[in-house]
Amino acid sequence: MEDKTTYWQENLRLIFICLAVWFVVSFGFGILLVEPLNEIRLGGYKLGFWFAQQGSIYTFLGLIFWYTKKMNDLDKKYNVEE
Repeated sequence: MEDKTTYWQENLRLIFICLAVWFVVSFGFGILLVEPLNEIRLGGYKLGFWFAQQGSIYTFLGLIFWYTKKMNDLDKKYNVEE
């Protein structure tokens, strides 16, 4: 029973990290910090605009792959079978 609880706690920690990163990138960089970031250009576009339009999507896709890798490692660690 203790392994299941620890496994779930580690899974929730990974989910919280993913949500926190995605929130910072999409809401923080795309909305709250858009004006200061717009002073920087990325490929001819203002960085704040880029984060609002593309950055949050790329970050979300990266988080999917990162979460998948970490969950596979966690499953191996706790011998969870598919």
